[in-house]
Amino acid sequence: MPSFTQVDTPDALAGQLQELGVIGVDTEFMREKTFFAELCLVQIATEEDIYCVDPLTGNGMELFWDELMRKTWVVHSGRQDVEVVYQSAGKMPHKMFDSQIAAGLLGYAPQMGYATLVKELFDVEIAKSHTRADWSRRPLSNAVLQYAAEDVEYLLPAYQSLTEGLDKKERLAWAEEDSAQLLNPGLYDIDPGLAIGRLKGARNLHGNRRAAAARLAAWREAEALRANRPRQWIAKDSSLLEIATTLPTSVDELSKIDGLPAGLIRRSGETVIAAIAASLSDENDYFPPRPPNESQKLLLKSMQKQVAECAGDLGLAAETVASKRDLSAIIFDGDRNVRVLNGWRRRIIGDRLLELL
Repeated sequence: MPSFTQVDTPDALAGQLQELGVIGVDTEFMREKTFFAELCLVQIATEEDIYCVDPLTGNGMELFWDELMRKTWVVHSGRQDVEVVYQSAGKMPHKMFDSQIAAGLLGYAPQMGYATLVKELFDVEIAKSHTRADWSRRPLSNAVLQYAAEDVEYLLPAYQSLTEGLDKKERLAWAEEDSAQLLNPGLYDIDPGLAIGRLKGARNLHGNRRAAAARLAAWREAEALRANRPRQWIAKDSSLLEIATTLPTSVDELSKIDGLPAGLIRRSGETVIAAIAASLSDENDYFPPRPPNESQKLLLKSMQKQVAECAGDLGLAAETVASKRDLSAIIFDGDRNVRVLNGWRRRIIGDRLLELL
């Protein structure tokens, strides 16, 4: 088990981090009852030490965050870690290296877990014994902190091993490019106007019903943000879809929607009815996606074949090069902003895929 230092005054650690360029970082957080994840612990690995930093003590963190953001972070599957730090501190690291991404570019299984990667690289077993810990509870037990420390113990050795392997294959820039995409604030900024994209089933609506669904999704998003509660706690997807489909014109009609809490109807019933009424005059040119035709199906198969052959030549999984979802977006939605048509993927396969169009 790794040794670690528990840090209750984060700003006091800033000076010790000043001379470092690369650090391993992981976080523990809770989000079951809130819209925003609650940051509960920040684990930092240097070449000599591991620190478990407690952000819930109420002590200052501004100097700590400023110093931390100047470093290159080594993370594993770091999107959620970046999200919770960005929402907590309002900042992002200078640079990031994601060991899960890097491993995939060396031919390891896509989406490989941290414990599996450590086993593959170092033949070390990591016990995942506290995956359901309540990280917001204080004090944290020594066993739980040991578990947290293990999650960063091998990040820097993995970084060394993976960068060496990538450098030999001339793919280090690929890993850096893919890792850098995790530092796009657009991935984490909340825009209620885009909430319709998270309402399951809304893609099949059109006309006034689609417009109503968009307004209802935006209303729920704003309510979830205001109350800091999960979206589904405000109103379930199924309830919003039923409202958008039936278009009730009164609070009495709204109260007959299955699954809507009486308290929500009392508080927000008039607001919901007003949103529905406003949607009836919305201009909406959205139409549900049509089923693919035979030529599109053949084109998708041709693209998948090209990707599989390219990936095979590189010793990579096909989904590491291009997912079926990305290929479908190119064909069915005309989307040219997908990952396979940008960066290093564009150079090795993207241009050939465009030729098929």
